[in-house]
Amino acid sequence: MILRQLQQLIGGIYDVSVTHDVYDFLVTNRAQLPAVARHGTNDEELIVAEEQDAVGVSLYLDPALLARLQQSNPMVRLDQRNVADYWTALEGVSHFLYFAWNAGHDKPVTLLELELQAEIDKYVASYLLLKRQFPERFPTELMHVLFERTRIDSRLANGREPLYRAATRHAEKFCRRLSQSLRESRSAMENGVLAELRRFYRLTDARKVAHIERGA
Repeated sequence: MILRQLQQLIGGIYDVSVTHDVYDFLVTNRAQLPAVARHGTNDEELIVAEEQDAVGVSLYLDPALLARLQQSNPMVRLDQRNVADYWTALEGVSHFLYFAWNAGHDKPVTLLELELQAEIDKYVASYLLLKRQFPERFPTELMHVLFERTRIDSRLANGREPLYRAATRHAEKFCRRLSQSLRESRSAMENGVLAELRRFYRLTDARKVAHIERGA
């Protein structure tokens, strides 16, 4: 249920929807994945397999992670006990939704796009969730925890550390600017902020980066 809630949360922010339910693509047993992905160690992984004119997609999430989220549901209360698992699950749903939505519009996506958008989704979705749960306070800790305390695990990066660093660097710039706009909003997220997020979601990776650098 929580993954469907995350799909609806992200989809609502960006005004995007797909006809597919994330649970229809969820795999929790690595033995059921394509051979190339069976021996991975990541708790979350989007697997895309292309065969001739067909594309197969699977979202792997560690079953222990999902069990922990059931015990400590971040949709009810997001805090230090469940935020790491919440972000892992949210990243997977973000990857799935972004890939599926772009595929539905015949738009190719790059790994940089997927990772950049997922980092921004973590901030925006967490901000909205925390504002719903604690409406009287601004979640100032989000930027610190998400971008300053988080480190890339080279054992899990599979040689893609530069890509992840670039995605995180660009996402942090975007979210710092967004944070200022959110502080000035009278509501949790005004129309102007939503409009910018929705325009940004629909850009290519190069245009996303250019947009961020122009506003830095």
